[in-house]
Amino acid sequence: MSSSASLTQSRDRLALLQWRNAVFATFFVSGLGLASWMSRIPAVRDSLGLDKTQVGLLIFGLSAGSVIGLVLAAWLLARLGARRAMTLSMSLAAVGLVLMGTGVSLFPSAPFVFCALAIFGFGVGSLDVMMNVEGAAAEREVGKTLMPLMHACFSLGTVVGALGGAAASVLQISVFWHLLLIAVLVLGTVVAAVRFLPLRHELGDDAPAEPAGSWRERLAQNLTVWRDRTLLLIGVIVLGMTFAEGSANDWLALAAVDGHGFSNASGAIVFGVFVAAMTVGRVLGGPVLDRFGRVAVLRASAVVGIVGLVVFILAPVTWLVYLGVILWGLGASLGFPVGMSAAADDARNAAARVSAVAMIGYFAFLVGPPVLGLLAESWGILNALYVILALMVLAGLAAPAARPRASVSR
Repeated sequence: MSSSASLTQSRDRLALLQWRNAVFATFFVSGLGLASWMSRIPAVRDSLGLDKTQVGLLIFGLSAGSVIGLVLAAWLLARLGARRAMTLSMSLAAVGLVLMGTGVSLFPSAPFVFCALAIFGFGVGSLDVMMNVEGAAAEREVGKTLMPLMHACFSLGTVVGALGGAAASVLQISVFWHLLLIAVLVLGTVVAAVRFLPLRHELGDDAPAEPAGSWRERLAQNLTVWRDRTLLLIGVIVLGMTFAEGSANDWLALAAVDGHGFSNASGAIVFGVFVAAMTVGRVLGGPVLDRFGRVAVLRASAVVGIVGLVVFILAPVTWLVYLGVILWGLGASLGFPVGMSAAADDARNAAARVSAVAMIGYFAFLVGPPVLGLLAESWGILNALYVILALMVLAGLAAPAARPRASVSR
């Protein structure tokens, strides 16, 4: 009996590790796909002959598709279950990547790229909600702080994507062939990874065996979390920090090129430094959070991010540009993963709570940057970045909402 029980426990541990690693892999390729597109924005701008306002409007295609994906993610999870919903989302994202490359390199057309970005945005937007729901569930089952590491995998994916974009720019590889390769990599990885996700009733993975209408009941229950004031304040934290991250993803390379006179390849490297700082912050974030607590770390992160933004905007020399980028990345690194963990503190409805906060975060991540593009045309790309400061201040002020629920009860 003891041998049989030990074997069962070993299999359970293996399944748990496979689940965790599948989520890690999904986060990584999500970051890889997003950064691969973002690192080529200067090349896209040059190929299509766009000004800053037009670039902002083009990026709005990504934002519009992503917002729709965010809104429908809970419905897709309730209707299809995690495995099928995540496969569908990444399939759409891969198709969008290929179509983007087509509209830039083979048949240059800004409207076509806009539509391709909308398809890509729907895929990554819905996938991001789903993988955060899976990540929070895996974190609870493992019993250790994992969300910063999961988001570190996302950031590592953006580092690889940014470096790949810089290499493709230096080697003059067309946007089409670059994004086609990335599409194959990300889709293949997710299709392989989802096989290791556990089948869970609360996400509807066993939907074919359920009575008709059960998914509607789950969806209705998920929507009730929006009445939770504390959850909305957690959303404010994620909103400010994610705006800082998303703005850098879309505009940092171009800000380095147009604002500080860098080349396109150097602009991609600056973006790579930012996502590397994000990755370092998230890798080291778990021990720091365990020692100092969520509230103190979030407040310190807001201060570091604000200082980094000011240094980057005002930097008169190259080394200060890089210092500002590093501080900016470190400051923005923990807001989203801490928000996900805080949302999941209430295990009774964790999936719906994580989904709600993820929607708020990715709304800022994808809708905010096009607004900056409109402001950049009037104020200049560097001056437009000051908008981020106010949101980071709000995130710092809302930090107490992320206090663990056990602490609140005391």
